[in-house]
This record gives sequence, C-alpha cells and structure tokens, in this order.
Amino acid sequence: MNAVRFISGKIRFKGYLTLICVAVSYLVMIIAVAVSSGFRTEIRKSLGEIYGDVRITPMEEDLATGVVSVPRHPAFLEELQQLYCVESVNPCVSRAGIVKQGDLVHGVLFKGAEDISLPDSIAFPLAIPSRLSQMLEISQGDQLTAYFVGEKTVVRKFTVCRIYDAVLSSDNQMVCMTSLPVMQRVNSWDSEQVSAFELRLKKEFRNSDDDSLCGMDIASTVYTFSSEDEPTFISRTLAQSYPTIFSWFSFLDLNVLVLLVLMTIVAGFNVISGLLILLFENISTIGLLKSMGMQDRGIAAVFMRSAGLLTLRGMAIGNALALAFCLLQDSTHLLKLNPANYFLSFVPVHIDWSGILFADAISLIVILLLMLIPSLFIAKVDPASTIRVD
Repeated sequence: MNAVRFISGKIRFKGYLTLICVAVSYLVMIIAVAVSSGFRTEIRKSLGEIYGDVRITPMEEDLATGVVSVPRHPAFLEELQQLYCVESVNPCVSRAGIVKQGDLVHGVLFKGAEDISLPDSIAFPLAIPSRLSQMLEISQGDQLTAYFVGEKTVVRKFTVCRIYDAVLSSDNQMVCMTSLPVMQRVNSWDSEQVSAFELRLKKEFRNSDDDSLCGMDIASTVYTFSSEDEPTFISRTLAQSYPTIFSWFSFLDLNVLVLLVLMTIVAGFNVISGLLILLFENISTIGLLKSMGMQDRGIAAVFMRSAGLLTLRGMAIGNALALAFCLLQDSTHLLKLNPANYFLSFVPVHIDWSGILFADAISLIVILLLMLIPSLFIAKVDPASTIRVD
C-alpha cells in the first residue's frame, strides 16, 4: 500500500473556510471567462448578421447616391465560394437614405440582401433597429417614408415588418434592412447589379479575434481571380471595419486576465493558510514520521496531497456553480446591461470549454506550486523535541 496515500487518508483537512474560498475563487474565474467569451461571441454574431463577417466592396463605392454598381456574378465568385473559410457569399445593395415620420427626420443606411427574411407579400418590407423605432415612435405594421438623394430624389414608402435589437445603436450607425430586389428597384438597377458582397465565415473561423489570415486569403482570392474589365475590389473584416470594438475586446481580456491572477492568488494563499494550520495541528505526527525514517519530501507529499484534494473539491464546486449560473443566465437573460455602454442589453455568457479548462489548469498548477512554501516548515521540525513535548 502506498504510504503517502494511506497516511494522507488518515489526516482530515478540516479547512471548510478554505474550501469555500477556493470554490468562490473558481466561481468568479469561470464566470469571468464565460462573460468575456459571451461578449465576443454575441457582438461578433450580431455584427456579422448585419454587416457580414467580411465585406467586399468596389473601391469607388458611393453609398450617398448609389450610382456605383458591380456585377452580381464577378469572375472571382466561384473561387471565393470554394475557399476553405467561407460559408456563404451574399450580394447586397447598400445606400444612404433619409427617413421621415411626422416632423422627425433622420439619416440611416438602407441595405437589401438575399438572406434577409421579410414577407414577400409586402411590396416594400423593412426591418428597422429598435433605437430608430423609439426615435420615430413607430411600431411593426406602420408606414415609413424614405428619401434617397442622387441625380434625382427617389421617394419610397416602406412597411415596417420587423424591429430588431442592433449592437451598434448610436444615432449615426443605424441600418434598415430590406430585400435585395427592393433596393435594386430604388437604384433603378437590374437583377445583375449589386453594390457589395457580404461573406459569412465558417463557425470555426467566425469567432477568431482578428480574422487576419482569412481576410488575407479572401483579399488574395479576389485580387487573383478578378477580371480586368471589372472594378477594383477591396475587402474588410469586422476587425478592420470596427477596430474600436475589437480594441474593447482586448481591454476586456486584460481585465479578465487580471481577475484570474487575483483570484488564483486569493485561492492559493487561502490554501497555504489552511495547510499551515494543518501542519501545526499535526506537528507531533510530523515528528513521529521523521523518527520512523520518513524523508521530508515524503512527509510534504502527505500534507500536500490532503490540501490538493481539498483544492480539487473547491474547484469542482466552483465550476459546477459557475456553469449552473451560465446556463441560467443564457436561458433567462436575468442580469441586464445598459446597451449604450456595453452594446448589449443583457450580460452574455458563452461556455468556452477550452478557455475554462485552460483557466482551471493554470490556476491549479499555480496553487500547487504555492503549496510548496509551507512544506518548507517540515524541514524545521525536530522529532526529538516534538516527541519529548508529547
């Protein structure tokens, strides 16, 4: 029988406060990782649905007048659809417009695309952001007049069919969405004319922070297979289009990292305190084991194993509570946020298993290393004096 396992099984680590502290530390760490991943996932998902993960536009794009068009089936389209990271390529037509409701007037961006789900029975269906709905005091089913200024002003009356929550809800970044044929008619274009292409990346590439590799491969494909008689195209990933948001992601990750370090230190020093108490309570046992010929390393292993098992129990409890919270928050959106400050109206959570396992493993290793500090106390114990005192 393994002596270390046998002896550590007889020594009970009654550090319930230590157990609670370790569990709370892991609870905070896992929730922090889940919330950070949730912000990244939800914001990228929302931006991708509205703007595409990668957007390909002509270099001379003119959103104000909508006079620049490109062919719907460019020479590079087939190669782009077969690229390893591309899930779909959606042609779209975007144009700036002015909406008017009563005495209220506001500038917005209109976008028509194939993948926008709106009723076919309505001539000019429209999906608008909730912020615009509040500003103009309109709801689903209401009419909305839009003006498109160019060589001649085009006026269209849309029917609001859907109101959606936009991640970018500032007054100068509102996007109203409709079908592709509607915007082609607004620009007096035929079915083979569009203004840009929005790419959806495959899931494994969609959640990458900078998309640099996919972006370079897409740009290279467009450049290589473009025809000479077609306009010059440029491509932008979400990270390139919205650098401020992705810089905020980096700042959020830094905060999470600091929190992980602090919680690991808190858990580690609580375990050290508990281990020191355990050593003082069993000082006579240490002296007895030394007198029987057991080396300091073996004695340290006895107490570290006991403390390590308590740490693992605390980690398991903290992880279980954190995952339960994440499932509850994901299904109910119980905790709310101010979207003006945090882009979202609720605290997003995403269970990133790789991030959780990495945080667990690193913090556990650090705590185990910190436990070596109180084990130095064992070398100072004199078996003769401890046995004589007893």
